[in-house]
Amino acid sequence: MEVFVVTGGSSGIGAAVARRLVARGAAVVLGSRGEEAGAAMARSLGPEAVFVPCDVAEEEQVQSLVDAAVERFGRLDGAFNNAGGVVSPGARVDGVATTTWAAELTLNLTSVFWCVRAELAAMRACGARGAIVNNASLAGAGGVPGLAPYAAAKHGVVGLTRSVALECAEEGIRVNAILTGNADTPLYRSLLGVGAAAPRDSLDAPNPSARVADPDEIAAFVAWLLSSEASFVTGAALAIDGGFGAT
Repeated sequence: MEVFVVTGGSSGIGAAVARRLVARGAAVVLGSRGEEAGAAMARSLGPEAVFVPCDVAEEEQVQSLVDAAVERFGRLDGAFNNAGGVVSPGARVDGVATTTWAAELTLNLTSVFWCVRAELAAMRACGARGAIVNNASLAGAGGVPGLAPYAAAKHGVVGLTRSVALECAEEGIRVNAILTGNADTPLYRSLLGVGAAAPRDSLDAPNPSARVADPDEIAAFVAWLLSSEASFVTGAALAIDGGFGAT
């Protein structure tokens, strides 16, 4: 049985990925700051899902999450590093405080470094050949006015992903990033100022497909990247954005 860690696993894309992994027979260890939602998600997935409270902006909590996967299931085969957020939406860069800049990079870039470092150590310790997917969002491929610190961090995730992929290629550990855009997640709704009750088709979708994605559409691709079917894909930053990157 394969074992995966999913950060930001209590809702949105992370939860959708966890469901797909469990459906194909894997065990999943979910990490999230939302303890009630995370525990409920793990219960809904069954006995092969475990929830561990985890704020990825805290290095010790990241390590505890990965350690819990190995302690509970004896191995680690891969991970989806999905957790992140926007600390100061809408602020022009000349109005961003140094503390805000640092917090943004910690939440969206340094946290991914901590995750990848811990995951690689665990995978190597058990001799696993597997895969890691990092969520870089469409902000990892272009500028986003009002979200400069977030975009800088996500560009860093792409650079980190590609560098680690080169370091690990001969070991059979693959590392990829996804550039997601306009997906119906709590973060996207919060950026739009739209509540959970608003219908999906009412959400603004600035992409050629003129709609937002269901999280499961993103999850299908992530689950494929984490599978042996994607064995020749590593070091890539792959867009799942309704055509946004083509404009």
